[in-house]
Amino acid sequence: MSSLAAQNSAREAAPAAGAAPGTTQGPPPRRRVAFVPTLVLLLGAVYCLLPVAWVVMAATKSGKELFSTLTLLPGTGFADNLADLTAYRDGIYWQWMGNSALYAGLGALLSTAVSAVSGYALAVYRFRGRETVFNILLAGVLMPPVILAIPQYLLLAKADLTDSYASVLLPLVLSPYGVYLGRIYATAAVPADVVEAGRMDGAGEWRIFARIGLPMMVPGLVTIFLFQFVAIWNNFLLPYIMLSDDEKFPMTLGLFTLLAQGNSQPALYTLVITGSLLAIVPLIALFLVIQRFWSLDLLSGAVKS
Repeated sequence: MSSLAAQNSAREAAPAAGAAPGTTQGPPPRRRVAFVPTLVLLLGAVYCLLPVAWVVMAATKSGKELFSTLTLLPGTGFADNLADLTAYRDGIYWQWMGNSALYAGLGALLSTAVSAVSGYALAVYRFRGRETVFNILLAGVLMPPVILAIPQYLLLAKADLTDSYASVLLPLVLSPYGVYLGRIYATAAVPADVVEAGRMDGAGEWRIFARIGLPMMVPGLVTIFLFQFVAIWNNFLLPYIMLSDDEKFPMTLGLFTLLAQGNSQPALYTLVITGSLLAIVPLIALFLVIQRFWSLDLLSGAVKS
């Protein structure tokens, strides 16, 4: 009995694993909170969300409430603002919204397809001048769009394509940044062993891309599509240069014309704010719909090397 008690006392006196002999085991250390990074992130979130909150609140106010009430207090005129916006010039705002959906949807789809094929080719195939082509694309990523706007206008004017839907869509098909992301993602997501296995089974290069490479690249292509859609949806400079018919305007350019007219007609300010709020809704809906694709396994069904 005495030996059992001695063993228990020895166990209690023994230091915990990893502790130095002769030291007592205290309570576990508390997890330190990174106060400064957290504060910086909170300030950044407030900086980004405050304009959105202002737009939401301002869209609910009538013309009188907009300039007479506190900034972040809601108003009572959202339904009237929405009705006035719909009635303005027989609902041209919704035509602008439809044009934006056409430009952004079709443009992002075409750009994603080009980025997928180009990125896959640059990642999988070895050919002379491959790195040179890739470096030229990187230079295109660093090129500000404003520098290319005038040359693009002159080229499309020579082809008699200005003031048309094609004049806005064609310059958006090739995205250097999209091709860059496509190559980086294809390099990481498409193993060379899987491609070689497809060739040994007798599959052609196009079939390997369509049946093997493309499904593996889906999460990356969804990201490219989202980036392109948001960029085209918010694009202002290119339509401003290319278009003169306001029935072909995207939503950004249409709201700009309303804002310019607000200097002489202050009642249009409420229409601009309400239209800006409605323009955010499709982007939020798109993000909520396609975010599930990012959780897909990149190599689902593939043989890992």
